[in-house]
Amino acid sequence: MAFRLSRSLLASSWLFSAIILTDAAPSRPNIVFILTDDQDNHMGSLQHMPSLQKHLVHQGTTFERHYCSTAICCPSRVSLWTGQLAHNTNVTNVNPPWGGYPKFVQNGYNDHHLALWLQQSGYNTYYVGKLFNAHTIDNYDSPHVSGYTQSNFFLDPFTYQYYNVSTTKNGAPPTNPVGKYSTDIVAESANEFLDHALQDDSPFFITLAPIAPHALVGEGSLGGFDPPQVAERHEGLFPEYKIPRTPNFNPDSPSGVSWVSKLPKLNDTILDYNDEYQRRRLRSLQAVDEIVESVIDRLEQAGVLEDTFIFYTSDNGYHIGQHRLHPGKTCGFETDINVPLVVRGPGVPAKRVTQVPSSHTDLAPTILRIAGIEVGDKKFDGTPIDIHGKDTEPRSEHAAVEFWGFGLAESLFGRENGPPIYLNNTYKGLRIEAESYGFYYSVWCSNEKELYDMKADPGQLHNLLSSKERDIDATITIAGKQWPLAGVADRLDALMMVLKSCKQQSCAHPWKSLHPSGDVRNFHDALSTEYDDFYSEQVKVSFTNCEAGYIIESEGPQGFHTFEAGEGHADGGIYDIPEQQVLINPDWSLWE
Repeated sequence: MAFRLSRSLLASSWLFSAIILTDAAPSRPNIVFILTDDQDNHMGSLQHMPSLQKHLVHQGTTFERHYCSTAICCPSRVSLWTGQLAHNTNVTNVNPPWGGYPKFVQNGYNDHHLALWLQQSGYNTYYVGKLFNAHTIDNYDSPHVSGYTQSNFFLDPFTYQYYNVSTTKNGAPPTNPVGKYSTDIVAESANEFLDHALQDDSPFFITLAPIAPHALVGEGSLGGFDPPQVAERHEGLFPEYKIPRTPNFNPDSPSGVSWVSKLPKLNDTILDYNDEYQRRRLRSLQAVDEIVESVIDRLEQAGVLEDTFIFYTSDNGYHIGQHRLHPGKTCGFETDINVPLVVRGPGVPAKRVTQVPSSHTDLAPTILRIAGIEVGDKKFDGTPIDIHGKDTEPRSEHAAVEFWGFGLAESLFGRENGPPIYLNNTYKGLRIEAESYGFYYSVWCSNEKELYDMKADPGQLHNLLSSKERDIDATITIAGKQWPLAGVADRLDALMMVLKSCKQQSCAHPWKSLHPSGDVRNFHDALSTEYDDFYSEQVKVSFTNCEAGYIIESEGPQGFHTFEAGEGHADGGIYDIPEQQVLINPDWSLWE
């Protein structure tokens, strides 16, 4: 059976039309963006922040299914500030040649990011804290970060040293305010920024990016990575806290695939260490919670609180003990990719909790929309989030996930000479969440596959595609009906076939790439038996090599079938995804 490609329809799907924002508020709102580092969403960290609960959760909307697309700092932050997935920014790790600030600059994003767009539209823009990895005391001015009215950036190699951070203030040569707790530096800069912003009639955009609760790295760290250091005033808090003993916490049987499936069970010594590790993470977040309180008070005193949107999120999630994992991130598990997002602001419903999926690529277009700025030619892979709860059109139910390189355990345990490193941690993933079904599907560079029914198995313990669990006649319950597991997997793989190399509209509306007629808008629509042959014969996601970065030649097939139904028949061909812009040999000497 063949499937015909409607090239005119598909060609138009790759074009990104401008969004004219006609519903912007008459006066442009202020925006405060609080970005933590490695904050978990599944071990109770938000519940241990009383000011955040009081001022944001109770006065705003919590997005419980918000995702980062790449579960590590720098690629996630670049996606956040550009609205593009990592396979399009080609910033896929934390250091050159695959990532970091030099890669951000090399790939042209110092002239193409959210703060710059806001500044060009009349906003005063401010940033304090960690921006990107590999933003250092040597390259902070090669070039300076664009787009900020005032700034105070933390710089490597001292970014993760809580009492010995190095900063560059408004582009000046680096200084080391030794002995000052780094989150308190963020608080001081927040006050300075507000002093400046509140004296001007222009709207403002302020990003506050403390390193908490990231591990301590560098000087003072015994094992390369240690639990975060804590402000003296918060030492000793939460002495009875223990990581929730969920079913996926240190399970009796291994889970996952690849190196995860080979992890040994953690002993009591490690479990005790991990509990204290998370206690220290919670303690480190108390200084962040104080910033929330301080900023709210200041905005209220100035009479602008009700004209200000406040976003609270983290670059990626974190695991400790789940799936037998040592502290860290880099996995596609829910602990690593599902991150906090709370929004308060004009018209945002209070005490609202939503399960509608969203991702970091959606935040830049969301902020532009509330600022009343046309999207124009900004090549977003995401779409604005409905923070007001008023959109009548159903939102996409998917989030794309991707990773390249190695996994890292941020722990004293696991290896004699330093933290464990797990090679070949390259994979593509897909998270789908709807009211009656939810899935996580992934294909690793080893071509091992995972499929979890997130409604029946939220801890992701039972890989339905493992050789131990899979039955050729197995079925899965979706919306109260049994469906063949093989057909479900075929449809998820086809959707990921689009997303793994998508651009712009094909990222936001991937079903349209598979079904140009628009007859299929979500996973449930795709379950129709009319499409069984189409999906079983679809090109499958696979890798030809495990790589440390995005090398398209190793990413397997780049084309896929499209379905076009006519008078009771289907014809077809292969649609080749447009060639990606991959910088294989950038000139790093410019930043040496």
